[in-house]
Amino acid sequence: MAERGRARDRRGGYAGTWPTRQAVAAPSQTPSEALPAIVARLRAWANAEAAAVRLLPWVPVAFGAGIAIYFAADHEPVAWVVSVTAGALFVSALLLRRHRIFPAAVMVAAVAAGFAVATIKTAHVSHAVLTRPMYTPLLQGFVETREVRERTDRFILRVVRMDSRRPHVKLDRVRLSVRKGAAPAVGSFVELKARLQPPLTPVRPGSYDFARDMYFQGIGASGFVMGAIKTVASPPAGGIALRYAALMQELRDAIDARIRLVLSGDSRAIATALLTGRRDAITPPVNEAMFISGLGHVLSISGYHMAVVAGVVFFAVRALLALVPALTATFPIKKWSAAAALAAAAFYLLLSGAEVATQRSFFMTAAVLIAIMVDRRAITFRTLAVAAMIVLAIAPESLIHPSFQMSFAATLGLVALVQVGMPRMLATPDHSPTAKAALWGGREIAMLALASFVAGLATTPYAAFHFHRVTPYGMAANLLAMPVISALVMPAGLLGLAAMPFGFDGVFWRLMDFGIEWMVAVAQGVVELPGSIGRIAAFGTGPLLAATAGIVLLGLLRTPLRWGGAIVVGLAIVWSLAVKPPDILISAEGRNVAVRGGDGRLRLISTGKDSFTVREWLAADGDVRGPTDPTLAEGVSCDDAGCVVKASGGGIVALTRHPEALQDDCARAELIVTRWQAPEGCLAHVIDQNRLRREGALALWRTPNSSRQDASRLDVSRSGASKPGASRPGFAVDAVRPAGLKRPWSSAAFDEQPARPGSKPEPSVDATPDPEDLQPDD
Repeated sequence: MAERGRARDRRGGYAGTWPTRQAVAAPSQTPSEALPAIVARLRAWANAEAAAVRLLPWVPVAFGAGIAIYFAADHEPVAWVVSVTAGALFVSALLLRRHRIFPAAVMVAAVAAGFAVATIKTAHVSHAVLTRPMYTPLLQGFVETREVRERTDRFILRVVRMDSRRPHVKLDRVRLSVRKGAAPAVGSFVELKARLQPPLTPVRPGSYDFARDMYFQGIGASGFVMGAIKTVASPPAGGIALRYAALMQELRDAIDARIRLVLSGDSRAIATALLTGRRDAITPPVNEAMFISGLGHVLSISGYHMAVVAGVVFFAVRALLALVPALTATFPIKKWSAAAALAAAAFYLLLSGAEVATQRSFFMTAAVLIAIMVDRRAITFRTLAVAAMIVLAIAPESLIHPSFQMSFAATLGLVALVQVGMPRMLATPDHSPTAKAALWGGREIAMLALASFVAGLATTPYAAFHFHRVTPYGMAANLLAMPVISALVMPAGLLGLAAMPFGFDGVFWRLMDFGIEWMVAVAQGVVELPGSIGRIAAFGTGPLLAATAGIVLLGLLRTPLRWGGAIVVGLAIVWSLAVKPPDILISAEGRNVAVRGGDGRLRLISTGKDSFTVREWLAADGDVRGPTDPTLAEGVSCDDAGCVVKASGGGIVALTRHPEALQDDCARAELIVTRWQAPEGCLAHVIDQNRLRREGALALWRTPNSSRQDASRLDVSRSGASKPGASRPGFAVDAVRPAGLKRPWSSAAFDEQPARPGSKPEPSVDATPDPEDLQPDD
């Protein structure tokens, strides 16, 4: 048994002595006698996990933890302080390399390094962010990117000149929407007038922060073009980067134009998405069906696409070289094939726009191919760790993006399956039933099903957190569609690209069309199945972090301690289901108020058209209704002065439009949402426009009293200010921007006072976003 333990130590990198059967308590031992043996076994397992050879995969975990801590801070850390601290901890870890606490020192240094890298990256991309709407500023600048979408086009303008009534506001880059077909060419220098608005803040506390995402893209405002776009003479600027962007955009446009000649509709849009990364022209019904069925990952260029491209090129080049016996016998054609696959993957990265998700996929694929070229094992936890470290070091903000979380969780599960599960499934006697089934492809089908199950299971917490959905039929949909995508659609697309210069690409686009139609048919068929729309209510970051810890433990630990991860995941599930949903939701503009009725479902009071916010609220509540569902208005009574609805606790919630109605609402309502200042002696809780501007969207929970002085459970005072310590029934409040929060992407401070009765409020820009503009990359 000791020899067996040492053999496993050599294969898996375990350190220390592997526990033997002699360490196991005999059945006749009493609990007091068995306890030392159990402790000894646990200690042996812990020593094996803490060995230096097992340390590398945990470094990116600690590095990512440091990044997560940075994004949880209330205000910006001091860059030089955190940098010096990280450097000192790194030096300390080096000095302790021969000490027993070396693993712990490395982890602490990695946490500090992640915190420092995120701080430095934020300082590096620092730029102005619009805090108040601008109506018709004159903008001149270079067009950096252009997106052709289903209903509108969109482009990013690098601003060179900006004329407005607020000359102190200078923006570096803005994202503008324009009518379909009117977007200027990439690289052109244009002049236009636009209606700008600040980046969209979260539509509810805890939801995705689009403003943060835009900040790290260098975008300070979004809006739409007013009037004509003029192409004018450009200044002697632009640079190589802009010329490169124009060249790649022309190549993408050429590919799309060739596909458009053969295909149409969603088939054309999906084919273009798979090859160029431009996936915004897919119609909403098909896009929704893809995500409901669990096939949405196909639409975003990720590790799967990069692996297929590299794999097809690798095996094709190797097969061609193998036709020449002299090359096979003399030269390392396997390494040559890996180099060709790496070049193809690099071209695919550039063609698809090199977004963060695609960069991560490329780094992972490149690590595998380079391992082949240097005669190292390709698919290992170390490969995954190196790819994760590269991505997080270059783009630390990607840690909080759903694409990074879902992709690495799936990859971690698959690597664990390859290293732990596959050897056990494949290492069977030749006469076993498994070997007999393998002759008919049974083992391959089983591995495909198992891989789909593991990847889907690993990504479920993140899909539930970000998109509030699970895919009950995801494994079945992937089993039906992915073989066709892998064996037909992607290879045909690559052959089409290669045949384009010769004019014989049409046949390959038709082959893609056949496979894409099958995939769409599978997605739409799954949507029709009962229970296909698996909605789940929002549950906050706590359960998500617990689930992440459990997945990491299950994936990285090699001893039986890994099953502690399953316990942690189970606790995370219980925690997520125990989260109480808010009783009232208020949008940042105060135009939409959702109130939970007596039946537990939300009722909507709305004075503006904002279907995106309402849809997000319903999704976060686990509600399958749409924004236009008539049941949302049940119990809501409106007139010209405002709207009222009865809440689940029996009180009245009012959305007051005119100051004349405040006196009556103050006497009858429990909570008032208004842009006006309430009169003296108002008995209702009041949330006015000034508070919403300062704190953003709000979520409220009814409480019997608000005597706790807790930042997350503040009483809403009659004047609209936070008032801790009150001893009367009230509401616990969670805000998008709570008091004390000041980050570069969310520190919108306003000095305006709430409008007094009789005064005319300032005009406002309609901040209703285009839903196409706000979906995070998947």
